[in-house]
Amino acid sequence: MAKRTRKKRQSSHSWSYQLNDMIRGASGGFLFGIPLLYTMEVWWIGSETPPHLMLVILAITFIVVLLLNHTEGFRQIQSKRFLDTVMDSVEALAIGIVSATCILFVVGEITQETPLNEALGKLILESVPFSLGAALAGAFLSGDRWSSSNNQDSDQQGNRNHQGKKSNFNATLADIGGTLIGAMIIAFNIAPTDEIPMLDAAIEPPRLLAIIAVSLLISYGIVFQAGFTTQKQRRQQKGIFQRPISETVMSYLVSLFASAFMLFFFHRLSLDDPWTLWMSKTLILGLPATIGGAAGRLAI
Repeated sequence: MAKRTRKKRQSSHSWSYQLNDMIRGASGGFLFGIPLLYTMEVWWIGSETPPHLMLVILAITFIVVLLLNHTEGFRQIQSKRFLDTVMDSVEALAIGIVSATCILFVVGEITQETPLNEALGKLILESVPFSLGAALAGAFLSGDRWSSSNNQDSDQQGNRNHQGKKSNFNATLADIGGTLIGAMIIAFNIAPTDEIPMLDAAIEPPRLLAIIAVSLLISYGIVFQAGFTTQKQRRQQKGIFQRPISETVMSYLVSLFASAFMLFFFHRLSLDDPWTLWMSKTLILGLPATIGGAAGRLAI
């Protein structure tokens, strides 16, 4: 009975590591691939890509991902076996394809009415940066696996002492500032383009709700689940909104504010526009802005 319980615990622990590795890979993919996802030229090229060229793109992407996984990868515990590297590369490619497909479907660029060849071309072309980002997840913002346990303990103790000297207001203000900086870095290049009005023209209310849910999930995964930088310390912070759920919601609202400001700044929204237009365009741009905001919070 004890042996069975031990096996179950080991299996559960292994699955938790697997899940965290998948989240880390997807988070790296979103950080690397989201700007290209809001590029209409890529949509057009993808819709016109013939099947044989799709296979070539997949093959080349797999080779590049294989080389990246040999040195970086998205797993917390990196294996040196070639077969494991191949399997990790297949998983990184799958993560990229699934992530790109989900976002393209959520924003309405791929629907049930989209022809199969056009849909495959778009998602394969868009999955390239996502797959590369998944393979480079280990290199994004130095993860936990590059720090020894002793260093982590000392860092945690140092952070506790440092946080003890800071007021709750300063901790929250730092997160707001990091969110604004990251959101503007990612979304500033997207706000003045025609992609936002194009997506908004065809968006439906259920997809807007899906965008909100996906934005919150990705932000939470990047900051609190993917294992980037000081994830453990962030869970111990004591600010006004310094809890994983409340911080995620607060940062999302800040990212939406930054998105609305950028759209207004670039004359994509005006004071005469109805509030529904403000809401839909802000939510659409809020997805990449939220991802940038999550990266900004990690960087502070």
